[in-house]
Amino acid sequence: MRIPSALSLSLSAAALLLPLGGCGNDNGAFFQGYAEGDFVYVASSEAGRLTELPVRRGQQVEAGAPLFALDAERETAARNQASAQLAAAAAQLEDIATGKRPAEVDVTRAQLAQAEAASRRSATQLRRDTEQFRIGGIARSQLDDSREQARSDAARVRELKAQLDVAALPGRDDQRLAQAAQVEAARAALAQADWTLAQKRQAAPAAGLVFDTLYRVGEWVPAGSPVVSLLPPGNIKVRLFVPQAALGALKVGQQLMVSCDGCGAPIPVRVDYISTQAEYTPPVIYSRESRGKLVYMIQARPTPEMAPRLHPGQPLEAVPQ
Repeated sequence: MRIPSALSLSLSAAALLLPLGGCGNDNGAFFQGYAEGDFVYVASSEAGRLTELPVRRGQQVEAGAPLFALDAERETAARNQASAQLAAAAAQLEDIATGKRPAEVDVTRAQLAQAEAASRRSATQLRRDTEQFRIGGIARSQLDDSREQARSDAARVRELKAQLDVAALPGRDDQRLAQAAQVEAARAALAQADWTLAQKRQAAPAAGLVFDTLYRVGEWVPAGSPVVSLLPPGNIKVRLFVPQAALGALKVGQQLMVSCDGCGAPIPVRVDYISTQAEYTPPVIYSRESRGKLVYMIQARPTPEMAPRLHPGQPLEAVPQ
């Protein structure tokens, strides 16, 4: 976030009026400017009512500290539904892979035992009727009936044995692949539901100062709307305005010493940007007098340890090291 334009204009105008001198030392060059912060605006991708705001303005927080929470009843229900659907799909895949249930197999085994007993009886009856037919004790029609019954009972035994073999087989490959795809789809839906639910609670992405809170508990927060603005120490920078005559002596990486009212000892900063365009210049022609009023904006950063001593909008003065 930039300092309001009115403040920038007033500070830059002051830099034009006082390009040299300062801090009670009229013999050394100094540059005027101000501190500025690159704020981190923490928001949720989901809308909701603000239910928790455990931080306050001016509080220092560590990375990972909870910042705010939105109501999550709908997202929790959606997550539970996705979890149940995944469990159902996985159970169905396991059922397909293992064949029939044990209880169903037990029923088939019992039927097979009955069929084998019936087959043994019909085979015994067939042997008796065959002997009776040889001695003329029964008609051929009775022998034919016994033979057909024995064949039928034996076929029933083979059928039930085949059913047991089939029950032990897994489902068809195409069926298993289709169900496996359903499981993956349910797993992806659960991951999405987890992510959406996690968006209802936001933590600090880095350690820093809670610069401002933009909503109160109970208010509705639209999706993507920042609730907390953070200022990590590494995001504090210094903007200075350098006269044209002094610009050639500065370079990126050069160290400056920054002073401000009530800051104590000067703070070292390093230049990381030098503007290529002059500011607050006459519209067309640069006369000799107007060239003396040209200023260039430079940007410098303090070390993270020194940064908390500076505050956005604070007027500063810097001298080359």
